[in-house]
Amino acid sequence: MLKILLAIFVLFAFVLASAQSKPESAPPNLGQLNIMIARFAPTQIRVDTSHLINGDQQALAKLIQAARILNPLFMRQLWSQNLATYDKVKLDRTPLGEARAHYYWINKNPWSELDEHRAFLPGVPPQKLPGANFYPENMTKSEFEDWLKTLSKDEQDLATGFFTVIRRDTAGKLRVVPYNQEYQADLEKAAALLREAAALTPNASLKKFLNSRAAAFLSNDYYQSDIDWMDLDAPIDITIGPYETYNDELFGYKAAFEAYVNLRDDAETNKLAAFAKHLQEIEDNLPEDPQYRTPKLGAAAPIRVVNEVFSSGDGEKGVQSAAYNLPNDDRVVQLKGSKRVMLRNIQEAKFRSVLIPIARRALAPQQQADASFEPFFTHILAHELMHGLGPHQIIIAGRETNPRLELKEVYSAIEEAKADVTGLFALQYMMDHAKEMDLTGILPADEAAERQLYTTFLASAFRSLRFGLNEAHGKGMALQFNYLMARGAFVARPDGTFGVDFQKIKPAVRDLTHELLTLEATGDHDGAKQMLDNLAVLRPAVKAVLDKLQGVPVDIEPQFVTANEIAPDPNAPAPSAPAPPPKRKAGKQRAVHG
Repeated sequence: MLKILLAIFVLFAFVLASAQSKPESAPPNLGQLNIMIARFAPTQIRVDTSHLINGDQQALAKLIQAARILNPLFMRQLWSQNLATYDKVKLDRTPLGEARAHYYWINKNPWSELDEHRAFLPGVPPQKLPGANFYPENMTKSEFEDWLKTLSKDEQDLATGFFTVIRRDTAGKLRVVPYNQEYQADLEKAAALLREAAALTPNASLKKFLNSRAAAFLSNDYYQSDIDWMDLDAPIDITIGPYETYNDELFGYKAAFEAYVNLRDDAETNKLAAFAKHLQEIEDNLPEDPQYRTPKLGAAAPIRVVNEVFSSGDGEKGVQSAAYNLPNDDRVVQLKGSKRVMLRNIQEAKFRSVLIPIARRALAPQQQADASFEPFFTHILAHELMHGLGPHQIIIAGRETNPRLELKEVYSAIEEAKADVTGLFALQYMMDHAKEMDLTGILPADEAAERQLYTTFLASAFRSLRFGLNEAHGKGMALQFNYLMARGAFVARPDGTFGVDFQKIKPAVRDLTHELLTLEATGDHDGAKQMLDNLAVLRPAVKAVLDKLQGVPVDIEPQFVTANEIAPDPNAPAPSAPAPPPKRKAGKQRAVHG
């Protein structure tokens, strides 16, 4: 047994050394690649669909088929040679070739998301291209910015818009190509399936959204379909289209295609909808200069608690979404607010497979029992709610703009950090005012609940840090962790674990919330970049804990059992073996949902 443990230790050390080596180093061998793959726990996603009426059952199958089309489309968005390279890798039936194809599918490209986007294949660029395939590979930021100055205001809006790519004409000059031209064939197929699903469902709001989103795929105008998505009220809760901009690391302008096919959980939705009633009060009490607060938010933000049946594209790349807050169009947010969708079954899987094992290794022994699913779930909700609060439309030097455009490439990490820490602030505010807000039956508001909130957040911080500092959530969490540690709110203990100082955590959260909201409200790109440069790093004490987490999964690898039963996919990769359940110590353990 000792020899086996020693061999595993040596192998982990070798993988860690490889991960820290230069980009031009040799790609991982089979043993190393299998350890990299094991960071994603294979998880079967099963959802009960028996309550759906026949029309919705048939529509669900069409929506799964439409969502599948977005996988190859999204892969084209990441790299011009992505699909051809993946097809070539799949031809290699050796164990190494199959491992490469497996990890390729997890990442949806040949660069490892958890290893700072370094290549795990030979013969490809050593790291993911910052502009992905939204821009010419040989285009520089300065070339784009100089070209932008030569355009009219309307042309600039198209060039920096969500739904266009930048290409070169025959003379080598930059030009704008809308998504409905660049991805025409795939979007026409997806649109046809959405229209077929619309014809099958009897639900009026779902029918309306599917038809308007099909039209948007063909027209490149997503405004009306975003509004219709906000009004969607159906047992099938689907999100499909170009949304998040994380893959555009040059400017953060371009939206990647993704899909989430979900079934609504009405009981949990009704329970948490009470939070949305108090968003204006929270906005009015945010720790920022009053001039930056939004005096009137959009319509009450819908909250949907769902169980995911299938996801694709950017929604199924690498680390899986636990929730999302959309749309990103500030015109729609101002008019309708934004919708928060909570993927409860995905969150439960993450909590079981990842967070509990992390808590046992990273937290002070006396605080481990306070890691609990409910505050994990509730903080993710608060995180998504807070994306809709704070600055959205700002005025800089007399011109109307927004934080995304002003902060550019640093916006995503700053916004993720802002949503995290403002979520803590908001939950504390609601706990402090639970009686007046009529939340006493929904949100526990005692000392034990506070301990669970901050302790679970600390454990979850290590989970996010393992995503890597090239990823917006990981970078944003590093910023928060180091700020809170510098303020004494997070404390490194002599035994190598961490704990929360409950006397210091609340004022530290308040102050960090103020700083991040102010950066966004003032469009302070240089200040935001300096803050990330100084704080979005791994300090030795934190790195030591992360090193202890070797062998704990970083995230889940979903295997869509129900979706494949409803709409079989002949091209699906072979399923992985189910991950063994985490070993439990003897003695009483806290109950976990699911």
